[in-house]
Amino acid sequence: MSLQKRLTGTGVALVTPFKNGVIDWEGLERVIEHVIAGGVEFLVSLGTTGESVTTSDDEHRQILDFTIKINRGRLPLVAGIFGGNNTSDLVRKIKSYHFDGIDALLSSNPAYNRPGQEGIFQHYMALAEASPLPIIIYNVPSRTASNMHAETTLRLAHASDKFIGIKEASDDIYQVMKILKGRPDGFLVLSGDDFITLPLITGGGDGVISVIANTIPRPFTDMVRAALRHDLPTAQDLNFKMLELYRLLFIEGNPVGVKAALELQGICGREVRLPLVQMSAEGVHQMMAGLEPFMETRR
Repeated sequence: MSLQKRLTGTGVALVTPFKNGVIDWEGLERVIEHVIAGGVEFLVSLGTTGESVTTSDDEHRQILDFTIKINRGRLPLVAGIFGGNNTSDLVRKIKSYHFDGIDALLSSNPAYNRPGQEGIFQHYMALAEASPLPIIIYNVPSRTASNMHAETTLRLAHASDKFIGIKEASDDIYQVMKILKGRPDGFLVLSGDDFITLPLITGGGDGVISVIANTIPRPFTDMVRAALRHDLPTAQDLNFKMLELYRLLFIEGNPVGVKAALELQGICGREVRLPLVQMSAEGVHQMMAGLEPFMETRR
């Protein structure tokens, strides 16, 4: 089976659990086993949800090595630490890294320096030349302050076979449709936001890299699979059941909400690293109410 087929469906952007300021390895193992048992198709380690920006390079390596060990090759693993706004440093990092146990890279647009479309294109082409692994482009304007236009995405998709897909989190459905219309064969279009996964798939998309799949993987993967097999009534029913939880997971930011949900499920604690802070008591109260129907299902 091709890697693109294996990356179709639900990927989960894994949280990184902490306890007293250090990585909670037992908690991370429980999260990994929970999402695999819940039916996700692939794992994404050290994305935004994994708090990669507040973990050190040494911790990145330790988290990846631990995830590889626990995964045991059961699912494809995508590494999300290969984004940045210094192209030459990122190229050096990629060239010096060992990728045993990793199947693909997830790389976001350069943040802060706000390049134009040509700069974004040249940045990604430099990464493609350096990388021994396929790359999933990550367009998330809310975090990078620059939007990759559909034309730039398609230019990259046609320019190099290294680019096997995009995680699209622009929330611009017209832009997504333009990518779907013009993409080459085998180029994946994955939702970057849980709440638009269903409309994206019904428009021709291939799946999602999800936050909610950390906490309720089975209902969410069931929804994605139903959508992919064109069983719209089942997909709609499941999606509507999760609608409020989509909102609650982000009322105090990501991964603040999903870690609170995981704590309520007894999977890992809700500790995050500054400048993030743990979910408020009121937020946890709302989360408990939103999660309760799924807790019953889980029990």
